This record gives sequence, structure tokens and C-alpha cells, in this order.
Amino acid sequence: MEVKDYLDPAEEKMEMAVAYLDEALAHIRAGKANPKILDTIRVDYYGSKAPISNVANIVVPDARTITITPWEKAMFKEIEKAIINSPLGIMPENNGEVIRISIPPLTEDRRKQLVKQSKAEAEQAKVSVRNARRDAIEGLKKAVKKGMAEDVEKDAEASVQKLHDKYLKKIDDLFAAKEKEILTV
Repeated sequence: MEVKDYLDPAEEKMEMAVAYLDEALAHIRAGKANPKILDTIRVDYYGSKAPISNVANIVVPDARTITITPWEKAMFKEIEKAIINSPLGIMPENNGEVIRISIPPLTEDRRKQLVKQSKAEAEQAKVSVRNARRDAIEGLKKAVKKGMAEDVEKDAEASVQKLHDKYLKKIDDLFAAKEKEILTV
């Protein structure tokens, strides 16, 4: 067995954990208009549920506004209803041409809540990275029983630990950036 057979899957899992965290943090509203906050909202489109981006054009004209221009007039009511019923807690404005969503400034309590939510997402990503490290080290220990040299296994463990530390730093950096974004008024 090659050391790479244990390091590559571990690094791949760690990379996926960081990518997932990045995506999860992008969906957390930080007081600025970000079209990704609409990604989870589905609208009824000819009998099936579709993301808003599949039935309308979404534009961010300024830091506090998102405009949605449906491709079909019939979708105005559906999109508006889906946004109102979503957990966003934002009331859309419809002028017949476009649907406007004004992103209100966050209250101090809401900011603290969002930081907590972000921290929980970061912690979940860290757990995934730690699990990947544990799986790799367990695999290496089994490989020793199958004939891998112990010094090779120790070096590989050190490599796994370096990967672990590198990805934990990435997670901490992502969280710190999101925390700064949320707390910036």
C-alpha cells in the first residue's frame, strides 16, 4: 500500500469540508445584498419546484438591494409568495416590472445570532477535517499490520497532521472573514 492511498482521500475530504463551509457561509445574510441568499428558495414552476435563478434574472444594483426580473409575467406572484414564505424574513416590493428586495441593516442581536450560526458551521467543518485525519491515521495503522514500515507510517502521520493544520487554518480564516463581514456596520 502506498502512503498516497491514505493522504489523497483525507485531503480530498478536508478540501470538501472547506468548500462546504464556504458555500454555507455565503448563504448567511450579512447585511449586504447577496443573490446567494435566494438559492434555497424554490418556486412552483409548471408543477415542479425550481430555484428563483431558473425562472428570473437576479441583479444586485447596490449594496442593499436585490432586483428580480421574472422571465414570465405569471411568475411574479409565485416568486413574491415564495420569498414571503421563506425564512429570510424580508418583504419584497413588486412594481409590475421587477421585484425589489431591500436588505435591512442588521440589529446587534441579529449580528450576534449570525456570528453564532457561522461559528457552528465552522465547527462542523472542523469536525469533518478531524474525522478525515482520524480515518487516514487508522488506515495507516492497519497498513503497518499489513507490512508497511513503521517509520514510513510515522512520516505519513506527520503529513496527515500538517494537512489537518493547514485546513483548520483555512476554516478559521473563512470564519474570521465572515465574522468581520457580519459585524461591520
